[in-house]
Amino acid sequence: MGYCDFANINKNYKEYHDKEWGVPLFDDKLLFEALSLECLQCGLSFLTILLKRDIFRKSFCNFDFEKVAKLKEKDIEKILNTEGMIKLPRKIEAIINNAKCFKEIVKEEGSFSMYLWSYSNNKIINYIGHEKGKIPVSNALSKKIANDLKKRGFKFVGAVTIYSFLQAVGMINDHSKDCSCYDKINKKYEVVRKKAEGEVF
Repeated sequence: MGYCDFANINKNYKEYHDKEWGVPLFDDKLLFEALSLECLQCGLSFLTILLKRDIFRKSFCNFDFEKVAKLKEKDIEKILNTEGMIKLPRKIEAIINNAKCFKEIVKEEGSFSMYLWSYSNNKIINYIGHEKGKIPVSNALSKKIANDLKKRGFKFVGAVTIYSFLQAVGMINDHSKDCSCYDKINKKYEVVRKKAEGEVF
């Protein structure tokens, strides 16, 4: 079974896989949404997150990190009482906290996109063997980025979560080689081949 066969499990998965997963993102608002979804997913299935995506967008100001950073205690209570919302206060608080940290990176680096993509020299990474399904849950790059984000105050950003984030936003192309998205992405963007383990820029 190819790695991308998960897309056939559910129509929501398929649409996400075909249109979003692995497509490089450079817009800060979309990057904040992607990071937030990965943080919210910790301990849950990603299908649950996809099904609740509209609820998350309404609850978190459509993932406008400037607005999310201003949310207060009363807003947390309102979010938790929203029908369909996951009832995990620590995650809700983490998203608000991360929005504040996100703003600091934008202030320091010019944009979160510039900060993030500097880790790959603005290139899409194809790790040798990943296109055949030999994919880890984390690697040296995700650990490096996760460690830096933690130092900056981010929460729910372990190496596994960040690896999923890098896949989702297209820094790492982990589509299977027999998936049409694999070549589509590689042909459109500048790509670099790296060893599967131990290599960071």
